[in-house]
Amino acid sequence: MIVIKNEHELEIMREAAKVTAYILDEMLPEVIKPGMTTAAIDRIVEAEIRKNHQVPAFKGYGGFPASICASVNETIVHGIPSHLKLQEGDIISVDTGTIYKGYYSDAARTYPVGQISEEAEKLIRVTRESFFKGIENARAGNRIGDISHAVQVYAESHGYSVVKEFVGHGIGTNMHEDPPVPNYGKAGRGPRLQPGMTIAVEPMVNMGTDKCVVLEDEWTTVTVDGQMSAHYENTIIITDGEPEILTMLK
Repeated sequence: MIVIKNEHELEIMREAAKVTAYILDEMLPEVIKPGMTTAAIDRIVEAEIRKNHQVPAFKGYGGFPASICASVNETIVHGIPSHLKLQEGDIISVDTGTIYKGYYSDAARTYPVGQISEEAEKLIRVTRESFFKGIENARAGNRIGDISHAVQVYAESHGYSVVKEFVGHGIGTNMHEDPPVPNYGKAGRGPRLQPGMTIAVEPMVNMGTDKCVVLEDEWTTVTVDGQMSAHYENTIIITDGEPEILTMLK
């Protein structure tokens, strides 16, 4: 069931999202550098969330042990923070979120670690751009498939593949609500978008094949060919006009 939020609920979600946006867009670009461990990044993020009187949305969710997913290079999603030290030339996707007054925020970014290759820079850029191509269609009266199709067409036009095993989602009093928001599919399909819908749109784009495998920890998901993957996500509100992006600093 798709839950339409009222203005009071949307305002709570805006407050939850402010902290997530600050962490991803202002704090982490200064934190992520060669030699930093993913566990240290996780500690920094959790401290910032709690300092703002919010709760880490990921910690304990389905048994996940940390406040961020830290996905390095060929890891697509759900990387568990560890003592792994980031190396010059790596890329790292950080996915995080908060709970505030019972409502969730959820967003992700992919960052360069020091100097990275032109190929890696392009992958990060195209993944981000595919999100914005998708939400050009995130307007009341359109359908979820219009977003999905636009993401896929843009990413594939640059020679990349989109992950199909994991998708975006509705969000509100639960991290994952209806409707699913795939990064692939046909335009004109799926639920119709309505004002007050809140969804997380999150392209996961691979340099090589779209195929992935979940490792023995039952979380970490990697590309089967070992090529890099990037991730970009925001929580948005469907309005009577352009979508409102909650988890991005203006």
